[in-house]
Amino acid sequence: MILRRTLLKSAVLALFLCPLAALATELPNRETLTIARASGGSATFTVEVAATEEERRIGLMDRKSMAQDRGMLFDFGETRPVYMWMRNTYIPLDMLFIDGSGLIRHIRAETTPLSDDIIDSHAPVRFVLEINGGLAAKLGIAVGDTVASPAIAKAAAP
Repeated sequence: MILRRTLLKSAVLALFLCPLAALATELPNRETLTIARASGGSATFTVEVAATEEERRIGLMDRKSMAQDRGMLFDFGETRPVYMWMRNTYIPLDMLFIDGSGLIRHIRAETTPLSDDIIDSHAPVRFVLEINGGLAAKLGIAVGDTVASPAIAKAAAP
């Protein structure tokens, strides 16, 4: 009886703590990001900004899902070639490689979850935006589109 009561309390506690643990993995620095399509129209996301080396290292690792209007913006602090991977990342992603002015220079669509394969920016960039896999094509986001956010505006300022 005591064991059953202890197990029940543990199960109830887990139900309350699991959602809190998931929230704890999100970065506190969030902002609104808008992609202006060269073909017309726009798409808006709420993104977590990964600006430190540790935040960039962890990225979206160990997350099982992400809302369609969410993403993560990696700020590398300088314009340079960037190499990414999908280690411990369970969500297929589209990676948008963005220069310091906010121009999308390269898109790697539908990355493979849990892969250590290197994903190359193909050009010097300052930012990488990760959104759910297939979403860039679905929304008509393409190379040459422009991305605007507070982090990008700050990087572009003289």
